[in-house]
Amino acid sequence: MDRSELTPAMEDYLKTAYLLRERGDEVTVLALSCALEVTAPSVTNMVKRLASLGLVRHTPYKSVDLTPGGEAVALEVVRHHRLLELYLTEFLGMSWETVHAEADRLEHHISEDLEERLAARLGQPARDPHGDPIPSRDLTIPAEEFCRLSELSPGEEGMVVRLRDQQPGLLQYLGVLGLVPGAPVRLEAVAPFGGVTTIRVGSGAGPVHVIAAEIAACVLVRPAVPAPLENGSR
Repeated sequence: MDRSELTPAMEDYLKTAYLLRERGDEVTVLALSCALEVTAPSVTNMVKRLASLGLVRHTPYKSVDLTPGGEAVALEVVRHHRLLELYLTEFLGMSWETVHAEADRLEHHISEDLEERLAARLGQPARDPHGDPIPSRDLTIPAEEFCRLSELSPGEEGMVVRLRDQQPGLLQYLGVLGLVPGAPVRLEAVAPFGGVTTIRVGSGAGPVHVIAAEIAACVLVRPAVPAPLENGSR
């Protein structure tokens, strides 16, 4: 369909539905209501409107599913958003905890030509500052394997890949700890009650931090691949 027929609000609903699914959450009217901070009746009305345009499928009291057309719109907005976040940090010097809100305001208003210029200027990047994958020009995202930091076993190492929660205060705190995409991390211990987690950030004798279970669950990591055993090793 012609993108000019869609309002920024409609694009926000489609993007949010995609992001909820990307996080592994069920896309329901309640979930959309909470994520967008609007009332459930407003969500229901918008979902009906999007369904009439062939962008979502929805059965009352069940999940909301993006159609291929709806997913294409969502991915294009996500591409705009993540390119903008990276440009704002790389070239305008904005901190990673502030670019999300700024990209939210700009993502609906850039042309395809500007999108391509941003991508070219950034070197056709694969990830935004928070580690989230940037959809390619043909709106695809490669599959990737990762787990939550909280799912590592004591003594297991990994590399920070991306973050599930991008609240400014949390991002600022994670930045202070060094828990940023690309950082090596080792889970040292988990308390038996409450899940309080001790981690070591960086290679070798990096700093040790104690963080809450909720924070460890927000950090997504790629577990380190064990080194192959030498011949004769057991």
